[in-house]
Amino acid sequence: MRNECERHLTKKLLPFWKKLRDEEYGGFYGWMDSELRVDPKAVKGCILNSRILWFFSNAALALPQDATLRGYADHAYEFFKEYCLDREWGGVYWSVRYDGSPEDDTKHTYNQAFAVYALSAYYRAFGVMEALKLASGLVDLIEGKCFDEGGYLEAQDRSFHPVDNDKLSENGVMADRTMNTLLHVLEAYTEYYLACGQSLVQAGADQEAAQDTAACQESVRAHRGLAGRKLSWMLDLFASKVYNPQKRRQEVFFDKEMHSLIDLHSYGHDIETAWLVDRCLDALKDEALTERLSPILRSLEAQVYEDAFDGHSLANECERGVVDEKRVWWVQAEGVVGFYNAYQKTGQERYLAASESIFKFIQEHVVDGRVGGEWFWYTSRQGEPAWDKPIVEPWKCPYHNGRMCMEVMRRESPVGQTGAGK
Repeated sequence: MRNECERHLTKKLLPFWKKLRDEEYGGFYGWMDSELRVDPKAVKGCILNSRILWFFSNAALALPQDATLRGYADHAYEFFKEYCLDREWGGVYWSVRYDGSPEDDTKHTYNQAFAVYALSAYYRAFGVMEALKLASGLVDLIEGKCFDEGGYLEAQDRSFHPVDNDKLSENGVMADRTMNTLLHVLEAYTEYYLACGQSLVQAGADQEAAQDTAACQESVRAHRGLAGRKLSWMLDLFASKVYNPQKRRQEVFFDKEMHSLIDLHSYGHDIETAWLVDRCLDALKDEALTERLSPILRSLEAQVYEDAFDGHSLANECERGVVDEKRVWWVQAEGVVGFYNAYQKTGQERYLAASESIFKFIQEHVVDGRVGGEWFWYTSRQGEPAWDKPIVEPWKCPYHNGRMCMEVMRRESPVGQTGAGK
């Protein structure tokens, strides 16, 4: 499976996204319909651009022999820096037009988090200190503008006044807080925490550089401490408010006081959370937190396996007892990584078999075999592809499937250990 993932990354995903580079206006094209037609003047989602920046940066770490990846990462970084950042009010827009002018100036915490994630990965790949400084500024903004005593806020207008959270609310509810935003702030801060640690190690190894950038490194050290404390806080919130021990799942949508708004089990988010929190715990190296959280993560994996896995693939979600049987692209990708991680943590062969089976389903049904195609948005349980959804749009990106390939590639550690984040 490792070899197949590397082949898929190098022969399918990377060539596909390289071809979407916009040489005229910068960044990458924001839309391809189900007939593989690109709209060069479509909106460019800032989440999409952040995820593309993350993708090429992380691919450069996974494939150091490919010298072309730096150029694509730089291209995404320059567009992000020039157009996605609001120079007047701070933060990252929700989307820009094809030429980089603001299209939707909403400031969503989810979007700020993915920018931190991408900039941190770019720093980790190429050592560009400007990117780490931008990430630090966004961390300060998230903590100053997007957080209150109850947790992380959701949608705000350009000047950071609350607005309805229609962008991350679904299933007929309007949520004040979401598991999804919390998860991806945690994911972003984990990457940022690792990037700050890498910066401190590199400066410590170079005494001349350390003297030249003493003030900078003091700031990095302080920000790493902040990120570590906030990660611990988020893990506590996850364990005490988000995780439902009776149903062995995460709740999804909440009011401001963190009361659940709907009976919903999101299988993809639960299996994704299990391995992302493990990655966070590996980074923090806090034995007490690991001892507290690990049983919860193992219960999430077991419940998704029992409720959603049919021996071949994963259902999407279950709302009020009704299962959505769509085989959504990102849910399958997270199933591969999540069950692989579960195997590494527990040694249970059923999880390795599940990871391999879902990967086979992806290869046979989710991957678009047409020349110039990538992955379908979803298929039926039987593997029939959906033709009503685009191949590329502001949410459809190389984040989940590219990360699946790279995580499997780097996970060669013995059973009971994980290579995530190395």
